[in-house]
Amino acid sequence: MDKQPNNMNKRKPARLDSTQSGRQTDPARKSLGRVMTTSTGRSVSRGAAMRAQRQAVSDANRVANQYLDAAAKHPAAAGDRPPRPVLSPTDSQSPGQGVGAGTRRRANLIDDSPRLKIIGLGGMDGGGSKNMIVVEYQNDAIVIDCGNDLGVDLPGINYGIADTSYLDQIKNKLRGFVITHGHLDHMGGLPHILPKYNVPVYGGRFTIGRVEEIFENFGLPMPDGFHLQTVIMNETTHERLKLGEFYIELVRVTHSIPGSTMVVVDTPVGRLINTGDFRLDPNPLDHERTDLARLEELAKEGVHVLLSESTTTETIGRTLSESQIEKSFVDIMDHAPGRIFVAIFSTNVNRVQMIVNAAVHHGKKIALDGRSMISTMEMAVRNGFMKIPKGTFVPIASVPNMKDEQVVIVCTGGQGEPNSALVRMSMGDHKHVSLKEQDTVILSSRAIPYTGNDALIRTMVDELLKKGVHVHRHETYELDGGGPLHVSGHGGIEEYRDIIKLIKPKFFIPIYGDYTAKKYHIDIALGEGIPRANTANVENGQVIAFTRDKMELSGEVPHGTILVDQTGAVVSTVVVKDRVLLAEEGVVAVVLTIDKKTGALLTSPDIISRGFIYMKENEELMNAFRSELRRAVAQRFKRVDLDRFKAELKDYVTHFLYEQTQRSPIVIPVVNVIGGRTEKVNNDLHKPGLNGERPKTPEEIALEQQRRFAQMRQRLLNQDARVD
Repeated sequence: MDKQPNNMNKRKPARLDSTQSGRQTDPARKSLGRVMTTSTGRSVSRGAAMRAQRQAVSDANRVANQYLDAAAKHPAAAGDRPPRPVLSPTDSQSPGQGVGAGTRRRANLIDDSPRLKIIGLGGMDGGGSKNMIVVEYQNDAIVIDCGNDLGVDLPGINYGIADTSYLDQIKNKLRGFVITHGHLDHMGGLPHILPKYNVPVYGGRFTIGRVEEIFENFGLPMPDGFHLQTVIMNETTHERLKLGEFYIELVRVTHSIPGSTMVVVDTPVGRLINTGDFRLDPNPLDHERTDLARLEELAKEGVHVLLSESTTTETIGRTLSESQIEKSFVDIMDHAPGRIFVAIFSTNVNRVQMIVNAAVHHGKKIALDGRSMISTMEMAVRNGFMKIPKGTFVPIASVPNMKDEQVVIVCTGGQGEPNSALVRMSMGDHKHVSLKEQDTVILSSRAIPYTGNDALIRTMVDELLKKGVHVHRHETYELDGGGPLHVSGHGGIEEYRDIIKLIKPKFFIPIYGDYTAKKYHIDIALGEGIPRANTANVENGQVIAFTRDKMELSGEVPHGTILVDQTGAVVSTVVVKDRVLLAEEGVVAVVLTIDKKTGALLTSPDIISRGFIYMKENEELMNAFRSELRRAVAQRFKRVDLDRFKAELKDYVTHFLYEQTQRSPIVIPVVNVIGGRTEKVNNDLHKPGLNGERPKTPEEIALEQQRRFAQMRQRLLNQDARVD
């Protein structure tokens, strides 16, 4: 005889089957019986259903936890946590890691000399990611850049900004914010962050114009007592300003927006240079080349620390000059059969000027569309950064009345953003203009790194081609028979190398990029003779401390991400986790109305589904669901208190739905008890003499509860047709 496995002593999940009423039950399902199975259901244990629910919650947490704020990342105060090991450049280190990689510490060494601290609250984990650097020395601190992160992909979230819990701790030290240039990933967080500290903002003329522009267009009111203070610095004359112990100076660099600068900070420990974003364009359209002569002068005087952006450190060679694409626009306008639409970043003022020049050459008018495009162009013209012949611009509303060959529309939407001007025109949702056959669209941009916009752009191009629109893209300019249509605002490897070679810093810290990009940047620095021990690939929140002779990692400060929705309001991470779970699994609300005295249902159970199933197409499941709810009420309501009944009901519904659908929606049980209140706290409200009011009779209480339930039920059932 074959031996059988001995399972006699193994405990199985207890369930009460409708045909085996004597079997012991699981406490959470006691006396509820075996769930009914539909034609699509399968038998699943309660444990499996609960594990599936926990897994769904865990998956939602994993997505949302990429953007935790400082309180969630660091439950204890920063001062309560032991600092990370402090290492000097002479400590033992693993190859390829730089400062912070060693494990051997120097004993009996006390160094209490003042230190210059550099802390990245943002920008150390990805390009365009809420760039924000704190420079601190004893009782003074400044912040370089204050950006937002437009690459956040969470339901209802527009962007993220850096958590400034650490700035709250050093609020009295702050002397100002210094902004390298006017892109949102370097200054878009200011409307949220600056009012808490009310210190001046320093930058070049165009950058300060951009700062004032975003404050004017910000959708939420500023707090009482806040007044925007801006200081325009002249990068051409090498103006220097004193902020506490620091002297700051701006140095002109070439980027894809006017007025871009490096920030030079002279500190008691030594000179620091933050490059901001840059490329070394030898022939920019506005003739504002990078001020290499001034950088050479600063290098001769000595540079202690170089913080260099790392966005495109994997790009071989050099970035093309902006001037090389001007002919491409002229050639397209020579041959385009219909209207011409150019989608471009609103801040790329030099390229807009290039398009204006080409349009004027062909006798065409320019219409601007997109709120950010119009706002930025107005500011650029007002401050003298654009030269527009009189009569060149026409209102977008006049385009339908113009001949096709007479007009060029410059608009936003090159990234395929769903609400951008170009996408609305392509979908026929624009108020004044719809794209049609034989129109020409020029996409003068590439997908922003780290944002995942490639799919949006591809979808938009598909729709344009289906309409018979001629589409010109930089990625396919050779196939389209034209010239290049875009150059990056960032340099290639050789340009990063040139800056390191020119400035000759003692210490080198790559910034504004992910770990991989910064690693490649360190490799470039090593090739130019920077000792490995004088480099560091740090993360957000890590503190780099400098003396005149050494660099060390000295702990971590609170850091994280604050999420912001379309209105400009801050959204809690807890809310975001719920949204992610709702997006994945949906929600089911069960509304039961029960007579307190008899324990019987007074109405058929109301079931409300959102994002789970379409109830009218699942009648078999809904009928079985209601039968199970009736049986649950009959068997358990009179035997346990109300809170426990709700808890058991939630678990039971979760199990039932997973058994029938293999999905775990959020379950919300609503139990209305008619005929008297059941909770002690509510009974206490009606004790004789309380607040001098006459206690209500049981009949009055019952009538009031019936009226309230009827109102609530009507609101729920009137929401939409998915309510059964």
